[in-house]
Amino acid sequence: MSDCIFCKIANHEIPSTTVYEDDDVIAFRDLDPQAPTHVLVIPKKHYANICDGVPAQTLAAMTHAIDEVVKAEGIDKTGYRVISNAGADAGQTVMHFHMHVLGGKKLGMGLLPADAE
Repeated sequence: MSDCIFCKIANHEIPSTTVYEDDDVIAFRDLDPQAPTHVLVIPKKHYANICDGVPAQTLAAMTHAIDEVVKAEGIDKTGYRVISNAGADAGQTVMHFHMHVLGGKKLGMGLLPADAE
């Protein structure tokens, strides 16, 4: 999708701080982090959300990327949260399927980091 900012990041048309990348996905630091570690994991192909026909191979690649990110960020042992918002009412602001990986501090019991609520 030509006007999608995440598609442009995936195609390296817009710079980002890449944490992990393979043929199917790219993981990069969020520009408005909600925790010390806040990385977005996106498929390189455009899907609006998880119910937009995302292939199992892509979901598996995203899961692998999350595993690589949490190890690289050192939060694999301390704990982390993975969130995906689907639609504007859920807080999705970029309509390109993505997962947020949050960690690096105690996140609290809510769905968002404790100080973001």
